[in-house]
Amino acid sequence: MDYEQIIRRAYKMAEEVDIPGFVGSFTEDGTFTDMSIQVVYKGPDELGKTRGELRQGVPRYATANFLRSTRSTNIVVVQLALQGTHLGPLHLPAGILPPTGNRMDAPCCDVFELVGDKIKRFDCYPSGTVVLTQLGVFSNLEAHSNTDCRAADEHLMILEASCPKKRIRSATACR
Repeated sequence: MDYEQIIRRAYKMAEEVDIPGFVGSFTEDGTFTDMSIQVVYKGPDELGKTRGELRQGVPRYATANFLRSTRSTNIVVVQLALQGTHLGPLHLPAGILPPTGNRMDAPCCDVFELVGDKIKRFDCYPSGTVVLTQLGVFSNLEAHSNTDCRAADEHLMILEASCPKKRIRSATACR
């Protein structure tokens, strides 16, 4: 089996949520790194989490459009698109994004290092800003900013009440 076939097989297992098959595509010390959030999953116990968490948020997820691949010795670079509809909770470093029902079709670049017929390193470079924009996260930043300012104002009022001799500047300047 050539390198492209090995990578296509790993993608297929990920899309079908064949966790044991996906994990079995890696060396014992293999890693998957989501470069958009700087999270590294290493070894059999952690590698399966990547597919399970994503599948919760985007049940019909596909790594479609295997647009282009190139290889140099044991390194394979793949340009593709991540596609799916956000129908469930999506685990992000800042918390869980509730379902939006929005469709995503985001560019991605994956870099693989192979050893024999196994993946030693899988570095995924999804366009996080495109994904979050398409899921609607960036469409209402002002509301989030004003909420943070109101909370900061409330904390400052409490501080001012407890320290009447000190002048504490209001957070309303951030609006």
